[in-house]
Amino acid sequence: MDLSDRAADSLAALRETKPLIHNITNMVVMNETANALLCIGALPVMAHALPEVEEMVAYAGALVLNIGTLTDELVDAMVLAGKKANELGVPVVLDPVGAGATKMRTAACQRLLAELDISIVRGNSAEVAILAGLRGEIKGVESMGAADDNAEVASTFAGQYGCVAAITGAVDVVADGERLYQVSNGHPLMGQVTGTGCMSTTMVAAFAAVEKDYAFAAAAALAAFGLAGEKAAVGAKGPGSFHVALYDELAALTPEALRAGARIR
Repeated sequence: MDLSDRAADSLAALRETKPLIHNITNMVVMNETANALLCIGALPVMAHALPEVEEMVAYAGALVLNIGTLTDELVDAMVLAGKKANELGVPVVLDPVGAGATKMRTAACQRLLAELDISIVRGNSAEVAILAGLRGEIKGVESMGAADDNAEVASTFAGQYGCVAAITGAVDVVADGERLYQVSNGHPLMGQVTGTGCMSTTMVAAFAAVEKDYAFAAAAALAAFGLAGEKAAVGAKGPGSFHVALYDELAALTPEALRAGARIR
């Protein structure tokens, strides 16, 4: 089956089944990620409290762990939820926001990678490179780039940790240690709105809830999100109007449009 046909089928399955996506996530963009999930056809829940995370993840199609606004208790909740998700076979998607910027962030990611079976890591080039032991430069939570190209970084990370690595950028790269996908959908305005990286992570989780080939799920999700970004940019006056239009285009995206517009190779 053609890759764009597979992506379209994944979107159709997502909209039909409406999986619950459990997010332990970034407080800065929690509303944005919840809205993005609703628009793509999934159901969001933002549950962080230690007493409920194991119970909540039992209902979920996927679990997102996003360290954007990090606390020790939040990491403990991530470990608790992640172990339950592993026990139940629920895919776990990690967003290592700002890994390498501080010792705390790097250590938190290393702990999660060591103690949990992570299905997919979605990050920028610097975050993934630093966690793979390669050279990368990060300022706050913004990537200043990696010394190696993204395909090499993703493949190295996937080989080391035995999971899918998805690096977003001008061209998104997804690797699982054997295969490499490149996704060329997207628009520069996506980099000017806070939270689009976190939104892409939760899109990946939504597709992983219905597509058990996690490398392809990540590629399909990034194609869908990027295509919505392209459509939202048409007529946008700047980041503000683009942000609103992005939700509209995610909600309007059809399997047929994704089949015609996905650029996955």
